[in-house]
Amino acid sequence: MTHHRPPTRYVVVAVLAVLALLGALVGPAVYGLVTGSTAKDRIAADPPPSFFPDATTHRIDALTDPQQARATTLMQRWWDQHGTATDDTAFQAFLEANLPGPPDAARRSKEMTEVERLDRERTAAGITAATWLEDHGKKDVWKLAVHDQAEYLPAGPGDDRKNAVDAMLAMTKTVADDLGTKFQMSAPYVLEPSLRNDHTVAPGDVCPCSYPSRHASAAAASRTFLAHFMPQRDPEYRWWQDQIDYSRIYMAGHVASDIAGGTLLGDMVGDYFLVTRGHVDPSRV
Repeated sequence: MTHHRPPTRYVVVAVLAVLALLGALVGPAVYGLVTGSTAKDRIAADPPPSFFPDATTHRIDALTDPQQARATTLMQRWWDQHGTATDDTAFQAFLEANLPGPPDAARRSKEMTEVERLDRERTAAGITAATWLEDHGKKDVWKLAVHDQAEYLPAGPGDDRKNAVDAMLAMTKTVADDLGTKFQMSAPYVLEPSLRNDHTVAPGDVCPCSYPSRHASAAAASRTFLAHFMPQRDPEYRWWQDQIDYSRIYMAGHVASDIAGGTLLGDMVGDYFLVTRGHVDPSRV
């Protein structure tokens, strides 16, 4: 009995169909791991929806804008003690020892009222936007941004800049996770499980912990670093930062002080990488 192999094009189409279904079922993070795709590929496979109106997200600026001055003050302490040499291990320890802790219970309770208000006002479009930003705002948006910058550079410097952003994203995640464990500030939906019906919270759960925000720290570090080299694009990076940070409050992942703390952490990491990888004098940061 003769067995006929299907034409190659049919095999390719079948594989692509399976990968597309896999992406839809398991989400961008796992899909990217399985397929080895780039940030550009993942975003192309999950096109951006309509985002939040600018008038809505601009309120985030009141949380993020003051953090750079605070970062400059804290970083001066680092420069005074360590100079401008690269020492990532020591710097992570410095961040974890010097980042201010979360506010008192009374303030966080007040911040929870905003999360509860947004929960009552959620729309299907808003949930779609926030879900996309939660999936892609921690890494993919910023990897794509630095990829765009690298297109204007020779291969070596372009790769250096992309590697710096990868290292920043890894550092902000590590430090934010460590501080989350240290401070034990429960995410809003952990305190009030009804705020996120798509998550299971068991009685007695404390984490996921929300201070400081990983999304906010990644956004602040990336914006600080990338905007230095292409200041004309800072409004674009600021827009992404606002969208990402607002989405985290909108979907009950964080309260306002989590965003402020994450931004301070990210601004410090961005400053450190500008000096240690970007060879920028600290006085120009």
